[in-house]
Amino acid sequence: MKPIGKVLCATGIIAVHLAFFWKDSFNPERLSGARVLLTGASAGIGGQMAYHYARFGAEIVFTARREAVLQKVVEKCLTLGAKKIFYIPADTSFPSEPEKAVQFAVQKLGGLDYLVLNHIGVTSFQMWDGDMEYTHRLMQVNFFSYVSLATAALPTLKKNKGSLVVVSSLTGKIPTPFTTSYSATKFALDGFFSSLRHELIVQKRNVSITLCILGLIDTDSALENTRGKVHLTASSAPDAALAIIQGGATHMQEVFYPWWLQHVCCLWVLFPKNRDQVLQSYYNYSRP
Repeated sequence: MKPIGKVLCATGIIAVHLAFFWKDSFNPERLSGARVLLTGASAGIGGQMAYHYARFGAEIVFTARREAVLQKVVEKCLTLGAKKIFYIPADTSFPSEPEKAVQFAVQKLGGLDYLVLNHIGVTSFQMWDGDMEYTHRLMQVNFFSYVSLATAALPTLKKNKGSLVVVSSLTGKIPTPFTTSYSATKFALDGFFSSLRHELIVQKRNVSITLCILGLIDTDSALENTRGKVHLTASSAPDAALAIIQGGATHMQEVFYPWWLQHVCCLWVLFPKNRDQVLQSYYNYSRP
């Protein structure tokens, strides 16, 4: 490696460590009364975020496809101390639904301080089989609806110096097997919202964007999809949810959970030799 390359690599590694250890401190009180629209709130990480926001005293609008499950989440959040809480069933596979959800939240809460984009479409954990219909549907839910929701919410977020929190995945940083279409949607999220962040900075718009890169989390759907196919230990959904909320509240540009994924991503870029073989060692290709 040329000297300038070594300097750049060393600088990058130092910057990563500084970014990790010098985070803004999180004060839960800053979320008391905060107006939050949370998507995908009926289960998994979304449900856990709902409970955290309720404990912190936020004013919340939830959205997801299943109304009956949303009602149960709302009931629990009320017992945890939520100040205001509403829900609206929405299926983001329909292009008209995202704007409707934002309008509902703004009407009920009088504006938004946080838009937390967390929902995902039904995902198949399998090798690519040429199913274009599935890929189009997943792109609509996992990417286009995120863009639509963010676009609809930007006026009120700009007015209130708010925050966009986008839940993504390690598969949006590192291409992994069995996730071709899913990975494509997550790479798209990274590209769009990282670019949008730069545009907002240039325009001096005081809206923060936090991209959350998650590894394997112990939600029911993730464990069911990956059972027998990966040699990895799943991390805690409640802890992941809290890391997302903290990152959004402290205006971090990227949140990695577990934290060591940040170093994995850096090593992936810095040391390309043999990385495919290392990646493949974590997967069971013989399991159908």
